[in-house]
Formats: sequence, structure tokens, C-alpha cells
Amino acid sequence: MVTKRSEEEIYEEAKKRVEDKKGFFTHLIVYVLVNIFLIIIWAVTTPGGYPWFIWPIIGWGVGLLFHFFSVFVFNRKIGWEERELEKEVKKLKREQGE
Repeated sequence: MVTKRSEEEIYEEAKKRVEDKKGFFTHLIVYVLVNIFLIIIWAVTTPGGYPWFIWPIIGWGVGLLFHFFSVFVFNRKIGWEERELEKEVKKLKREQGE
């Protein structure tokens, strides 16, 4: 049993996905710019010294990776969630005797 969604619901879902993608790309741009700035600071203050900038790049990069997965990989309602919803609807209907 697949429930049909209205045009408005489809539009709202699409709008949310576009906003999520926009948020990820903003995050990516800020990540790149800030880390370039950190590398420049390192190069000016301690050229050839310990590359401390790798730690923020790695730490923030892990967060960025999770953001990527949440937007592009795990942001699909259709699938597990939809199937579970259908199971629960059928279960409730059986309990009511329908």
C-alpha cells in the first residue's frame, strides 16, 4: 500500500531536499576557505614546522563527511521507513478487524 502524496507535499519534500543540499555546499565552501586560511597562517608563522593544521582539517572533515552522508545517502524516506509505515498500517487495520 503506497500512499499518494499531494502536489504540495511533494513540493515541500523537494524544497527541504534542496535546502539540505544548499546547506551542505555552504558547509563545504566554508570548510575549504577556513582550512586554506589555516594553512596560510601555518606557512607564515612556522614554515616547515609541525603541520598542526591537519588536525582541524581531519576533525572538521569527519563532520563534513557525516553531513554529506545525511544529505546524499541517508536522506531517503522511501525504503525502510515507508515499508515500516505500511506494516504498521496493516497491523492496526487487522487489530480493528478491517
